[in-house]
Amino acid sequence: MNSHTPDHAQILLESFRSRRATVGVVGLGYVGLPLALRFAEAGVRVIGFDIDPEKPRKLAAGHSYINYISESAIAAAYAAGFSATTDFSRCSEADALIICVPTPLNRHREPDLSYVLDTARELSKHLRPGQIVSLESTTYPGTTEEELRPVLESTGLKVGENLFLVYSPERQDPGNKKYDTRNIPKLVGGSTSACRAVGEALYAVAVDRVVPVSSTQVAELAKLLENIHRAVNIGLVNELKMVADRMGIDIFEVIDAAATKPFGFVPYYPGPGLGGHCIPIDPFYLTWKAREYGVHTRFIELAGEINHAMPEWVVRKTIDALNQRSKAVRGSRILILGIAYKKNVDDLRESPALELLERFQQLGAEVEYSDPHIPTIPPLRRGHIPLSSVAVTPESLSACDAAIIAADHDAFDYPAIARHAATVIDTRGVYRQPLPNVVRA
Repeated sequence: MNSHTPDHAQILLESFRSRRATVGVVGLGYVGLPLALRFAEAGVRVIGFDIDPEKPRKLAAGHSYINYISESAIAAAYAAGFSATTDFSRCSEADALIICVPTPLNRHREPDLSYVLDTARELSKHLRPGQIVSLESTTYPGTTEEELRPVLESTGLKVGENLFLVYSPERQDPGNKKYDTRNIPKLVGGSTSACRAVGEALYAVAVDRVVPVSSTQVAELAKLLENIHRAVNIGLVNELKMVADRMGIDIFEVIDAAATKPFGFVPYYPGPGLGGHCIPIDPFYLTWKAREYGVHTRFIELAGEINHAMPEWVVRKTIDALNQRSKAVRGSRILILGIAYKKNVDDLRESPALELLERFQQLGAEVEYSDPHIPTIPPLRRGHIPLSSVAVTPESLSACDAAIIAADHDAFDYPAIARHAATVIDTRGVYRQPLPNVVRA
């Protein structure tokens, strides 16, 4: 190296170790905002970027738009120098740029990388020598090298020399009180060994344990494996739920019994379908990429089919329960309890409860929902559902023909629900003792 050529890797390493670096987080949603706050808490300057002007405005006013992130955490971050903006020209101020944007499926259930690539093209307008870019969005193996790297290098910068590129998959579990951004180990795979070293130093600022892997492809596939593992096991237990139902066996009692084995078994529990950004979507990223190599991922796709069919199973169980009371689904009043994809969060992404809501509307039922974490349903990619949460009262429960527990929020009074609703459809195993008006689905 020429003596006048700066050692960009060494400069970055030292800036992270000394906490003198500025970190930019692109995408201030369920992944990006907790990450940005953690870096601020760790003592580095953080700039948050988002294309939605409402997010920087709310944050600047001290308001949180994610229910498990407190306003005190927002205030502490601002006191530490955090700021949020829609002005991407400020990307040049950051030593690290971490991409936390959605990677959904398109209408053909194929990977949609438009958010990642649009972000990369916007960042490339403002890149300078001596920065690291990290992709956290879940995607198929090869995305970082085949899609992201060419966009970044179109600037004339060279990855591994004066620009550094890593893939470090997000590992968030919204609402989990035991594991958070700080104590969940962080995988880091770099485009080069220098990239990996800089990536390790970046995340060591904010995360207790950084786990380096040999390539970005390994990190990408590891993330998919984590979520496919859950999707396949949930598919298995959802299928067993249907078998147990026909046999008149309580699947939750079966799982609890099996879970007493101290080795070789991990309990997974059935539900109304898969939700969240990762588990319903990520397996399809791998199945799509596998076809490029002539591999048909039958096992993964079968699990996907089972899980995708679960909302319709709940609909059929509800129709059967109404028929037992000589009620047609058309004209019946259906109350869905919990519209979020899982308990105690305000996250609607891929929620099976939305499918239930839309399906019952198609069948002519009068549908309402109650969710203490989601007062109104915001505009979604699937379209706008103009409904607001209703209060759960003895009167609202008595007025409905079926109350469906889709997300088992702690805030619900389950004894009161069973006491006042004519029929309760329990998709989450809330009621472990048989009740005459409770139907497992």
